[in-house]
Amino acid sequence: MAKILIVDDSPTEQHIISKALETEGYVVVSAVNGEEGIQKAKETMPDLILMDVVMPGMNGFQATRKITRDPKTKNIPVIMVTTKDQATDRAWAMRQGAIDYLVKPVSAPELLKKISQALN
Repeated sequence: MAKILIVDDSPTEQHIISKALETEGYVVVSAVNGEEGIQKAKETMPDLILMDVVMPGMNGFQATRKITRDPKTKNIPVIMVTTKDQATDRAWAMRQGAIDYLVKPVSAPELLKKISQALN
């Protein structure tokens, strides 16, 4: 089954998303900030990354840009999963290399549908 990296500084969000994914058989890897997300992406080479935006240190936009511009990780699709709901945030996420954008709280069915679309 596909391996998914969740990059989010909220333990609650990590838990909720992880449970939804594990129930569907996905292998979950976690990181709590942008820097760790980049490191885990390189180490584990996930099939997909779910990236929060608002995190301490490097934010999700910056981490996504680094991941999608690195020759080693550039082919890993990134879906932003964030509380930021402005059109400018969505546009900026896509300019950084994200393939999709979901606003929290996201329902498990919607999340799983987007993941399935991204992996196929």
